[in-house]
Amino acid sequence: MPIYAYKGMDRSGKEIKNTINVESIVVAKQKIKSMGIMLIDIKEQKAQGTSGGRSFLSFTGSVSVEDLAMMTRQLATLIKAKIQIVEALAALVDQVENANLRLVLADLRQKVNEGASLAKALHDHPKVFNSVYINMVEAGEASGTLEIVLLRLADFSEAQVKLRNKIKGAMTYPVIMAVFGFAMMNVIFIFVIPKMAKIFQSTKKELPAITKVCIWISEFLQNYWWLVIAGIVGTIYLVSKYISTSKGEAQWHALQLRLPILGMLTKMINVSRFCSTLGTLLNSGVPILTAMTIVKNLIPNVHMKDAIEKARISVSEGATLTAPLIQSGYFPPLVTHMIRLGEKSGELEPMLKIISENYEDQVQSKIGGLTSILEPIMMICLGVAVGFIVFAVVIPMMDINKI
Repeated sequence: MPIYAYKGMDRSGKEIKNTINVESIVVAKQKIKSMGIMLIDIKEQKAQGTSGGRSFLSFTGSVSVEDLAMMTRQLATLIKAKIQIVEALAALVDQVENANLRLVLADLRQKVNEGASLAKALHDHPKVFNSVYINMVEAGEASGTLEIVLLRLADFSEAQVKLRNKIKGAMTYPVIMAVFGFAMMNVIFIFVIPKMAKIFQSTKKELPAITKVCIWISEFLQNYWWLVIAGIVGTIYLVSKYISTSKGEAQWHALQLRLPILGMLTKMINVSRFCSTLGTLLNSGVPILTAMTIVKNLIPNVHMKDAIEKARISVSEGATLTAPLIQSGYFPPLVTHMIRLGEKSGELEPMLKIISENYEDQVQSKIGGLTSILEPIMMICLGVAVGFIVFAVVIPMMDINKI
């Protein structure tokens, strides 16, 4: 059923902009008129354009994880209340606020109404629904537990949102401090130091080494500021270009794992994602080989991804899941031990859930600790920079006072 975006005016003269989900533009005009709105403009919003049999929505915005999690939970509630999936999707079209998601839901409703399964309809929107989402829905439809699977998906999405927001919140203050400090130092070197340099040079006295360095930095920034900007931009471009190669990516990801604090945090986040996603997929009835392929594609670090692929091959050959994970050295002994116990006891899914919850708590704690470490480090760096400038200025000033 198409969605029509319209603009009109109500009886008080107030401009109205909204959308309506009806069978045709004629019905849309009739409904808008019945609401007491004088129609100014109306046009259909639709998904169009195909590539390899998949349709891509013709909007420029995106669907956030928060909106997707909320929609998934609402859909699970409606299906649990024994509402047919077509009717549930139609109800969500009228409820969701995100216009892009509304278009997606309208397209899903139309495809399901034409006889397609929900999982097959989701395949046409890969930018909105990832492989985890699609495979879990497919398993839920096959097992008749779609509402349970959707609730798990909502929980899974909300946990990802919380972790991402925690990381963003932890990095906000250090980033602001770094930007402010960089801007302040540039202002001092470009505008303040040159004026002080003229005073010092007028005394005809030999300046201390620290003052000479400060003046040299100031003159360099004044005359070659464009070279500094070009150097920064060029370095970022070359590094990003090198990282995009397979060799550069492998070296960059290896460095991430070796860093003192960030390395441990990277491992913990990836282990938590591996366990939570694999446990959720297995709990939803997805075969273990398919589940491990999906999980592997969700892990960004190539070295940990390679370890998971070796574990998947090991399982396909009838061996254990844990041996390749232990050999990689990226998965802590406690994690591999608990996974081995889960395999032996046939309780792998609950064991993965326990590991995931434990590591989520540890990640939260580590992020909090990282914030508490970064703040004093940033303050010390700013203090050293300011102290350098103060000494460079104060020492010659003391000499001038003696004269």
